[in-house]
Amino acid sequence: MTISIVLLYFGFNFLKGIDFFSSDHKYYAIFKNVDRLSESNQVFLNGLAVGRVSDLIIEQRKDRVLVELSIDSKIQITESSIAMLNGDLLGSRFIQLVVGKSGRQLKPRDTIRSDVAKGIADFLAENAEPVAANLQSTLQKLNIMLDTLHRSAALVNNMLTGFQSTPERVNYTISNLNGRMGEVSGTVTAVGRNLNATLTELKPTLENFKVISDSLKRLQLNGTITKAQESLTKLNQTLASLNSGDNTASKLLTEDSLYHNLNSLLRNLDSLATHFNENPRHFMAPLGKSRKRIERDLEQQRKRNGQ
Repeated sequence: MTISIVLLYFGFNFLKGIDFFSSDHKYYAIFKNVDRLSESNQVFLNGLAVGRVSDLIIEQRKDRVLVELSIDSKIQITESSIAMLNGDLLGSRFIQLVVGKSGRQLKPRDTIRSDVAKGIADFLAENAEPVAANLQSTLQKLNIMLDTLHRSAALVNNMLTGFQSTPERVNYTISNLNGRMGEVSGTVTAVGRNLNATLTELKPTLENFKVISDSLKRLQLNGTITKAQESLTKLNQTLASLNSGDNTASKLLTEDSLYHNLNSLLRNLDSLATHFNENPRHFMAPLGKSRKRIERDLEQQRKRNGQ
């Protein structure tokens, strides 16, 4: 019985992961929440079980859980090592040991840095945020498109309603036109008859007007030609009088006495102007000067010029 009880004890602890024939070192890791981690959960290093959780201690004052880890003494743990709380899809928890290569080697009873691995839910939550944001913006755009389509559908319905009433209006218009086409045709025929009768009546009047117009044109042309002939006759008479030489105008045209007289007059005026410029006293003195005195002055002036 005693042997059975001892074998049961050792077998039970062996199933829990306790190896009585190997030497383990105790280390500690501190977690804010162990997420259903329990004693005897395995400690893995690169997928190989190298220890187990030997104890869980709750520190209520500090609001944390102290996890005692029993790790194989052959594993050399450094300051940069991390004890990461992880789990599988079935919900079981374990400690994943990540041994760092830098820092000093930890001694038994030292504390290992702790961390919590991100689960599938956390991964989905992180990746779901941008997807949710994109989905929200897509839904907003979809709502805008649906609103636009709704307004467009309302406009299309109004257009279709108008199209439904259009054939009725066209048919009504065609019916009215069919009823009035006879009246219009009769009116056009009557207008054509009246126009033909009016033109028939106007033909003699138009012919008379044409005769009167031709007569007026001939009268005006005859009068103009008669006046032109009279003007030419008068012009010929005037030219004949100028050529005859028995009048003043013909003498002005044929004789040069007027030309010589005008030249003489111009020379005298030029001499008078020169004398006035040279001897203004002969003209500007009070009561003028006598002819003898003027001649005496001129004689004295010629003598001075001769000297």
